[in-house]
Parts: sequence; structure tokens; C-alpha cells
Amino acid sequence: MTAVNKGAGNDSEPILKTVGLTKRYGKRLALADLNLEMRGAGVLGFLGPNGAGKTTAISLILGLIGPTRGRVEIFGVDPRAHPGPALRRTGAVLEGPSFYPHLSARDNLRVFGAVSDGAAAARVEEMLELVGLRGRAKDKVAGYSLGMKQRLAVAAALLSDPELLILDEPTNGLDPAGMREFRELIRQLGRAGKTVFVASHLLNEVEQMCDEVAIIKEGRLIARGPVADIVNRGGAIELKASDMQRAKEILESLECVRRVTLEDERLVVEAPAESAVELSRALAEKGVYLAELRPRETSLEEFFLEVTQESA
Repeated sequence: MTAVNKGAGNDSEPILKTVGLTKRYGKRLALADLNLEMRGAGVLGFLGPNGAGKTTAISLILGLIGPTRGRVEIFGVDPRAHPGPALRRTGAVLEGPSFYPHLSARDNLRVFGAVSDGAAAARVEEMLELVGLRGRAKDKVAGYSLGMKQRLAVAAALLSDPELLILDEPTNGLDPAGMREFRELIRQLGRAGKTVFVASHLLNEVEQMCDEVAIIKEGRLIARGPVADIVNRGGAIELKASDMQRAKEILESLECVRRVTLEDERLVVEAPAESAVELSRALAEKGVYLAELRPRETSLEEFFLEVTQESA
């Protein structure tokens, strides 16, 4: 899978690539033949229910465990065989970030920077500003909310200025305000040129946060594509007109229209999106005028339920 390219990265080399990635634990198949690609900047949502294989995939990508079969490449390098070159350009936030609770946020980041390099240590204040914790930087982490700890974890992961950021269930346990803040932070990172891989089971969050999604079920990749394409798929147009019954009769007579139904005081016209001008003109010629016309959008949740049921 190729992430949305916003100009960053080298298109000739995938930033992240998995080929036939498979993991078995005895007889249990945790991940099966995962093939993914990310090139350039953007946010990819790795979506699936709990137990689908998301954390297994991340552990394999980061080289924390070895595959039963297949391979991982980060910037063209196997992270298990050559962890330095691969992971030096990668940041990660795994579920349940840990900090020194008796230290402040600033001092925690200074500790992380000290075990990295001078450049990382010099970015502490910049990262606190980026994640919105500059005003609470002197406070001990013991008093931080879960959302603040999650943002601090992202700051720590970004200290070395990685090109690839991998997040495992980053909004778990957050309240609505914390989710909103974290969502905006991830979108901001994608716009700023980072390549972000986000594993989550929260469909609404992924829809609002990500440029693309890859959906996994029981260890198998079952769907992938841009979020915009998914929510605008289906070739349907919704409209309101001055005379709904007459509009329905006129539209049903057009060759480009497959079906017209009345739903929630709107006509749903199954026709290509590019036929909107033709529909409007046909109605106007018969003295029926539009009050509203728009492509019909689905939701990521509806798409997810559809493809997971099809794969059952």
C-alpha cells in the first residue's frame, strides 16, 4: 500500500515495506501474508478489531520479534539484521508509554535525549511546544492525565526527528477532549512531512485522522485504500427538489441512472458522480428545481462492517 504522497520522502524507495509477512505461535496464525507499502508523507490507519494482529504486525515491523515467514524493510533495510540504520530514522509509541513519574516532562525528555544524541537533546523544548505541553513542562509526570502522557510519548519518539512514526493504539483510554487533541497532532505531523503508521480499532478516530487505511481481520489484510475514496465510493448522489415525486420520475428515465429511492426526505440516485450536471439539467428542463445536490458519503464504519462481513 502506498501512503498519500505530499512531497516528502524518496519515491524510488519505500519508507516501510512488508512482503508476505507471517507470524505463527504454535498452531495459531497471528498474521498471514501481510503486504504493505508506504511512500512519502501521510498518515496510514492500520485498522482492525482487538486481536486482529495489529500489535503483532508492529512488533514484527520494529524487529521486536522475528517472522515465521516473509520480511520487513524500513528504508530498504531489515530492522532485525541491521537495527541501527533502520530504526535510527524511526520513532515508535507502543501501548502504555512509561516515564519516570517523579521527574517533570522536561526532565523525562532530557533523559531520553541524553541516551540518544546531542541533536535529540537540543529538541526538547521544540517537542514540548509541538505536543502542547510547554506550559506543563515543569510538572511531574505522576500528575499527568493519560492524554498528556500520550502526547509526551509522541514528543519522546520525535526527539531524534524520525521520518517514520509508528503508533500502537495511541488514543486508547483518552476522553473525547484528549482524542481530539491527539487526532489534530497526528494530522499536523502528516502535513509536516512525517510518515505516520497508526494502528487502531477506533473507526471514527481513524476516519478523521488518516489519509489512508488498511483493514486487517484475523491476521489477514482484507481491504486498503484512501479514506476519501472509501467515504465517497458507491456512485450515488443525494438531492432535494421542488417536486420530489416528479423529480423521481424524470431521473428514473435517464440512461445514466440505475435506481432512484426516497430516503430521509432525500432522493438517492444511483449514478456516477460526474453525471450530476446531467441530472440537474434534466430536472430544470422539466421545470423541477434543485434545493440540494451532493455526493452520497458512506462512513468508514459502514465500509469496515461491509468488508469484514464479506470476509467472514
